[in-house]
Amino acid sequence: MQPAAGLKRVLGIDPGLTRCGVGVIDVSPDRKAHLVYVGVLRTPPELALEERVLAIGLGLAELLDEHQPHVVALERVFAQQNVQTVMSVAQASGVAMFMAAQRGLAVALHTPSEVKAAITGYGSADKKQVANMVAKVLRLDAPPTPADAADALAIAICHAWRSPGAAVGGGAGAALTPAQRAWRDAEKSTRAR
Repeated sequence: MQPAAGLKRVLGIDPGLTRCGVGVIDVSPDRKAHLVYVGVLRTPPELALEERVLAIGLGLAELLDEHQPHVVALERVFAQQNVQTVMSVAQASGVAMFMAAQRGLAVALHTPSEVKAAITGYGSADKKQVANMVAKVLRLDAPPTPADAADALAIAICHAWRSPGAAVGGGAGAALTPAQRAWRDAEKSTRAR
């Protein structure tokens, strides 16, 4: 299912082997985001690692082929105390990057604090604040669950709002959300230094 003309379609991925959040949005030139799909790819921890990686890959391939995004946005792997978690995220990220590159799609990486700042205007927002803002931006009745699904949509929204053609500040007369205005102002102050 291809996006309508004039819309940018983004597949956001919150990578992980146990739960891999996926969210597809369409974004119009006036920066309004619309939900296309949201879900979580799951694999049981007792399954062999190669089988888990294969299952995530097959699930992502199906989503990529069905929804035909213009770009894939992933949460950037960051160092944590838990090496096992970092490895799981890195393995799922590698599969996602491979699947996107195989289809000629660009991949963008965004840090968790970058995503939080894009959605809420605050880089240290908690998961509940992010999920509530995702629901508000996408005009949903309730925040998506589980948190991995909401995070995937937040990553997609972050990328859509930051990418060329949807630059923060938009074109003349572009309506910005409070979070987008806060981000624009923060970027301006950073450039001024």
